[in-house]
Amino acid sequence: MTMSFSGKAYRILVDLVYEHSRIRLGADKQTLLANRLQKRLRVLGLKSYDDYCAVLQSPEGAEEIEELVDLISTNHTKFFREPDHFSFLVNRILPVLMPRLVSSRSPLRLWSAAASSGEEAYTMAIDADTTLAPDAIERLLESVEASSAAAACGFVIPRNVGTMWERGRYIEYMFAFSFYKQVQEYYEKPLIASGCFTLYRTASLLSHRGWETRTLAEDMDLTWSMYQSGEKVRFVPEAVCYPIEPHSYRFMSTQLKRWSHGFVQNVSLHWRGLLEVPYLRSAVAVSMWDATLASFVYLVVLPVLTIWFRTPWLLIGYLIDAPAVAVPVLVGAVPRGETRRALASLPAFFVLRTLNAVFFLGAVWAEMVMGHGFHRYEKGH
Repeated sequence: MTMSFSGKAYRILVDLVYEHSRIRLGADKQTLLANRLQKRLRVLGLKSYDDYCAVLQSPEGAEEIEELVDLISTNHTKFFREPDHFSFLVNRILPVLMPRLVSSRSPLRLWSAAASSGEEAYTMAIDADTTLAPDAIERLLESVEASSAAAACGFVIPRNVGTMWERGRYIEYMFAFSFYKQVQEYYEKPLIASGCFTLYRTASLLSHRGWETRTLAEDMDLTWSMYQSGEKVRFVPEAVCYPIEPHSYRFMSTQLKRWSHGFVQNVSLHWRGLLEVPYLRSAVAVSMWDATLASFVYLVVLPVLTIWFRTPWLLIGYLIDAPAVAVPVLVGAVPRGETRRALASLPAFFVLRTLNAVFFLGAVWAEMVMGHGFHRYEKGH
């Protein structure tokens, strides 16, 4: 039986809903409201929405108003609440859209018309090309709730490991997240809460005005700003995510240029503040010095000495730390059943490290010596 729903009754309901919940219902929501309430009217034995309005406006209507608000509001909130929407985006829209954007080198711009204005307790940063382990978000949430941390980041593993560049990045990540990041977590100072997968307390994120655009490494900028404000950031190795990494030299070089300049820009921006943060100041200083010196040795010292002394044996210097790299990588890869993948990918790491050295020295020279900042954002894949 279709229940009578007059325009007057709809206006009364809209006003009551807004008064008690601040939810605005437009003129086009009458059918939605009718569908949400018709079962309740049957329970109450009412024949029309006008009768229901009379109940709501009666002296005994306060409890029923609570029922009304509960029925028209969404009663649960969580990340990826409507999975079909994300599946459609990943499986139907992005496969068609991304090749066009890549060929035209255009950015991907998304508008979320219903974006939160800060009411949620937590905010999640996830790259559009990143997939998550089933329990990844819960792992981060548990860590943040159990501590006073402003943010928590996860373990990053490339989703695709096929080309030389993807293999090099796989070893780079396995080494960094199985060793360096673990040490940083021990001192409660992960160097960076990666923008591809991090959970933030919304209040803290808003206090730092979100992700600034003053450097090309906005996630590093935010992480270091949090430390300087006395906040904590956690690393949760059990929370695993799988981003797509650059598969070709063109995309890898674009990403490395951005990352290298972003790191140097953040050192220039934050160095005074970093002096007041124990461990972080040492970690950043060592990273900066090691990257600069190691890059110079890799690209200049070893080739010059090899030519000067006319002995190829000096080229072993390029591989002298291979065991130090391989052991942490295998420690991380063996439990995942990826021993063969790790061993097959090790040679690619040394190629990628050499390319890293080229771009890092270029960034130091441009940013710190020549004063030529690089601020054009280009996606690495």
